[in-house]
Amino acid sequence: MNDEDVSKQIQQMVRFIRQEAEEKANEISVSAEEEFNIEKLQLVEAEKKKVRQEFERKTKQVEVKKKIEYSMQLNASRIKVLQAQDDVVTAMKDATSKELLRVSDNKNAYKALIKGLIIQSLLRLKEPSVLLRCREMDVNVVKSVLEDAKRDYAEKANVNAPNVTIDKIYLPPPPSGKNSLGPSCSGGVVLASQDGKIVCENTLDARLDVVFRQKLPEIRKRLCGNLGA
Repeated sequence: MNDEDVSKQIQQMVRFIRQEAEEKANEISVSAEEEFNIEKLQLVEAEKKKVRQEFERKTKQVEVKKKIEYSMQLNASRIKVLQAQDDVVTAMKDATSKELLRVSDNKNAYKALIKGLIIQSLLRLKEPSVLLRCREMDVNVVKSVLEDAKRDYAEKANVNAPNVTIDKIYLPPPPSGKNSLGPSCSGGVVLASQDGKIVCENTLDARLDVVFRQKLPEIRKRLCGNLGA
């Protein structure tokens, strides 16, 4: 084999090797691109998942925040409604208290009321000897009806007339400019057993408090029906 043939064979081998190398390089390039695309897709999907999760988390936070704000607004509204109801009821009670101060202006009616309160208190106590406390301004009224009240009680309870002592310690006077913030009494009586263990508070103010406690649901319904809706 001469030099020319050897040269041709070498060139042919070089072309073959170069062709194989190019084909292998193309295979590597295609494989690398496929792997890159797969990895890129995985990364994109992972980032999408993170974004979705973050969006869901923030959406839940917003929903929770809205629920909390709604609950707070609802509670605030309820408090305002309850406060408005209390204001209406308190205003009515205050107005009623002022009307009680005028009860004693009608002498005959007040005298009959004091007598009835004494009888009622005696029936509750059912004690043979009691202490009666009233306002200083009502002492004469109490004295004027006391005997009749004792007799009526004795007839109703079928017992002997009790011994009733008018206490020298008086109930507070009605409210005025000077003692409008201090203790006051609109009228009525307080009776107690001699040992002080049993007390029947039958003042007009105490009876008003009892009525308001007992009738408060009905009062609220009548006065604040629309507010409570």
